[in-house]
Amino acid sequence: MIVKVCGITRREDAEAAVAAGASAIGFVFYPKSPRYVTPEAAKKLGAGLHIWKVGVFQDESPSVIEETMRAADLDIAQIYGGDLPNVPRIWRGIRVGPAGVGPTSRSVSKSVEAILFDGAANGITFNWNGARNVSEKIILAGGLDAFNVAEAIRIAQPWGVDASSGLESAPGIKDHEKVRQFIKTAQEAS
Repeated sequence: MIVKVCGITRREDAEAAVAAGASAIGFVFYPKSPRYVTPEAAKKLGAGLHIWKVGVFQDESPSVIEETMRAADLDIAQIYGGDLPNVPRIWRGIRVGPAGVGPTSRSVSKSVEAILFDGAANGITFNWNGARNVSEKIILAGGLDAFNVAEAIRIAQPWGVDASSGLESAPGIKDHEKVRQFIKTAQEAS
């Protein structure tokens, strides 16, 4: 089970995620997000940390994604909308409504490593039942925290889980105790 802590904007938060046992940390490259960081900042935030570094992109061109991945020294591109870039590892992010994963949400390119099902908006959960029947590697996101991640894992049996706003004391500022509890609960539930 991989556990990703997303929306990293401070080095101490990245270090807390690593110390707690996260598999990956995420950096948001969507300028309208309160968790937005530049490629240069992401590179500094992740420098020397032995963890997967994921870039999160929304409707961005493949060339911008490729350049950002190089500049920020990232391992994985998590992409919402748009065309796929030419990078080794891609997680396709798909927004899911409250009813859950539908048939159209299940069809993605074979060139992606995993499908990340996310809530319809930041911090919003969805019905996890439909995610269980997806044959690809899936990652659950959207409104997850230490209080609901075990149930989400029990229902959907994902390859991984991802949280951001549920682990914060303020937008872009991680609460280290919430991070520890989320990771511990997710690891115990898997």
